[in-house]
Order: sequence, then C-alpha cells, then structure tokens
Amino acid sequence: MSLPPPAPNQAYCKVSALEGGRVNMDLDQLIDVAKPGERVDMPDMIFLLRHSTTNTPFLFDLGVRSDPENLPEGPRAVNARMGIKLKGQPDLRATLAQGGLAPDAIQHVIISHIHYDHTGDPSLLPAATFHLGGDAQPTITRLTPHFHDSIFAIATPPERTRYLDTAAWPPLGPFPHALDFFGDGSVYIVNASGHVPGHINLLARTSADGAWIYLAGDSAHDWRVLRGEAHFAHHPVVGCLHADPEESMRHVGRIRELLANSRVRVLLAHDIPWYNENKGGPAFWPGEIPSL
Repeated sequence: MSLPPPAPNQAYCKVSALEGGRVNMDLDQLIDVAKPGERVDMPDMIFLLRHSTTNTPFLFDLGVRSDPENLPEGPRAVNARMGIKLKGQPDLRATLAQGGLAPDAIQHVIISHIHYDHTGDPSLLPAATFHLGGDAQPTITRLTPHFHDSIFAIATPPERTRYLDTAAWPPLGPFPHALDFFGDGSVYIVNASGHVPGHINLLARTSADGAWIYLAGDSAHDWRVLRGEAHFAHHPVVGCLHADPEESMRHVGRIRELLANSRVRVLLAHDIPWYNENKGGPAFWPGEIPSL
C-alpha cells in the first residue's frame, strides 16, 4: 500500500541523529542465529526533528540516561541478571547546544516505548510534552516508581504526559493505525504493537516531493530480522524480548513493504550498520540525515 503523495507546498522535517548511549548484551537474547557467547554492542540513538515550516524542534526517544547507575532498582537488578552493560549518553543539554538549541526549545518528545534505554532523563526538558502509546499507561501505573523485575523505567511529569489512543487512528499505507501529528501530513506516529505495550514508531517526510524516514524504534534490534535472515530469540532464561512475537513479526512485514520504496529510509533505534557508517559525521546534530 502506498504512502500519501505530497500536497502543494508540503511541509516536511529535517532529521538529525544524536548519541543516546550504548547497550552491550548477549546477542542470543535478541536473535535466534547468534553464536554461543556472542555479544553485541549497540548504539542507542535519539532523533531530533525540525518542522520545515514552523521550525518546531522535537525528539523521538531519549536514549539511555547519562547516569544509568541511577535507574530504578528493578531495571538495575534485571540488567545484572541478563548481563547487560550500559554506557550513558553524553549530556543531552550540551548535545542540543552544539546546534544552538536550548533544552526548553524542545516542545514535544515522542517516546517509542518505556524500556529504560529509550526514556532517558525527561527532567532535562522542562517545556516538553511527552507523548506515549496509551497501552503503556497501565504498566507505568502498576510499576512506578521502582519498576520491580522489569526493564521498564520512565519518569515523565504527569501534567506534561499525553497517552495516545492508538486504536482510534486511521490506517496509513501498510499500517493499520497512524496519527497525523501536526495535521499537515509531515509527521505520522505509527502504532507498532507487539514489542511491548504502547510501542510506537515515527514516519516523517524529509522533502516536499515525496521522501520519507521511518524511525522503527525496537521493531527489530538487528537488520537480519527485517531481511528474513533471523527471527526473534526465545531465550531459555529471559524469554522473548517482544511481548507478542507474532504481532511483532506482522509489524516487521509492514516495515518490509516500506523497504520496497526507494525514497523511504528505515532506521532502527539500535541500527549498527547505519551508525558505524555515519558516527561522527554530518548526519549527526548539528548536521542532518540526507533525504532520499
């Protein structure tokens, strides 16, 4: 199914990558073709988007907080059990300042899901509204503040947290539910159910003439899943990191439809090949990711 064509004077977004820390873990917790003892050291990316007409800056995901030792006790205990090692992100305020942005300039933060390596430190962004998939709300209510026996962690201010009713959204292209965030066709929040409750992705135009970027969050952690060369792992100790593996694979199938379009760039939150090719380069803020 095709994506909507651009309108006259179509608004779009300039998109930049930001360093969001690193996650080092056993690969056999993620994909089923890992070798025994194989580890993976994954980047954890934040994305800064700026609206072409209003210049409104907003973020997709917040990465690993700069002080992961201050995560709630639940995730810290689970990390130890799973053998996960974290590297916190550089100070987000300093990163934004590299391109002349103050923390209070960020008006919106769209959080793909509530695993701690995506929720960062919301206190650094005093003016932002935080947008989360509504299905995450019961989990947050039940587990806050210690998040016992989980890898969830989030501490957004309630008065600036918006839970999205993804089931009410209309279809868009291959996706059953998507929200036109600004109402001008420039950015869509996509219901990406399957990984964890409330998982959402972002589809943004990157030009006025039909180019897009799809920020897939944790729809997959490894490109081999998207290429059909691997499946999600079902680890004998930690199980599957996707709450609903079958629904997650259906969503992967929808992303594969996007890959058939040469003007859609798909990026994972932990996109090792893209990161290794682009780290330290002009795709990172204050530069921007080239449009296709």
